[in-house]
Amino acid sequence: MDGGGSGEDRFIARFFRPIAGSPAALGLMDDAALLTPPDGCDLVLTKDAVVAGVHFFPDDPPAAVARKALRVNLSDLAAKGAAPLGALLALALPKGTPDAWMEGFATGLGADTMLYGCPILGGDTVSTPGPVTITLTALGAVPKGGFVPRTGARPGQAIFVTGTIGDAALGLRLRQNGDLPAFAGLSEERRAHLLDRYLHPQPRLALAPVLRRFAAAAMDVSDGLAGDLAKMLAASGCGGRMEARRVPLSGAAAAAVEADGGLLKTALTGGDDYEILACVPHDAVSAFTVAAAEAGVPVALIGETREAHGLDVTDAGGHPLDLGSGSFSHF
Repeated sequence: MDGGGSGEDRFIARFFRPIAGSPAALGLMDDAALLTPPDGCDLVLTKDAVVAGVHFFPDDPPAAVARKALRVNLSDLAAKGAAPLGALLALALPKGTPDAWMEGFATGLGADTMLYGCPILGGDTVSTPGPVTITLTALGAVPKGGFVPRTGARPGQAIFVTGTIGDAALGLRLRQNGDLPAFAGLSEERRAHLLDRYLHPQPRLALAPVLRRFAAAAMDVSDGLAGDLAKMLAASGCGGRMEARRVPLSGAAAAAVEADGGLLKTALTGGDDYEILACVPHDAVSAFTVAAAEAGVPVALIGETREAHGLDVTDAGGHPLDLGSGSFSHF
């Protein structure tokens, strides 16, 4: 027999063993990893998949694809108040995928595992007749009792969101149809901003300890701000209102919306923001805002929870906005 192992063994040794820096990974030489949680912590686990033609374009840079696959999972950990411990990777590739693609993918993934302290601990590699599919299971740790649930919102709390909303959805529209009049007047810098926000989510891990201290409920915004907020409120058994004028837009998104008012709905309902929604008791609003600023994460107060069920969204004049389902859905 060939002492060098199977083709899959050599594939793993070439592309993934060099970026598996944690002792828990056992050098990717075993069938499982061995992870000891930090003392006094609970484990937090999440899994997300990204698929070519659904979550990214087949011609996107492979390094960007790898970063997105990791970061969308880290965003979930951040919203739960957790710090990353590592991740398991399942990679399904069509036969004949060029080595250059894999080299770019491994380079991007390795850089982000170092940046965010989330080493690859193991996983699986398979061939597929379909599109490239990347599934990551991220493992995090949160001090016991510090997990921030989706279900903890109560009437009379302030609703916050981090960062800016709609950049990724507008970046996708720009990628699909760059000739739309709304994008014609954007500078190259603003166009690049929207495109980059679609390619490279920014997980708000710095906010995790702030959420543990002040948030009653939190979740990341992956499928659209309005729809995801409605999901969190429903899970918590309360309702809420959101003022569209308070939703933070980047300069690029604001310019596109000003040129075409219909794009406001895209910004409020489109996916891939990977920002964080949080419900904060009113007596903690000031402290939460200060702590978020100290963590380097911008936050905006966009509404309030209430007794009634459902989410009402109003425009600048206080009139109801019809946003349909409010979010992207795979089914």
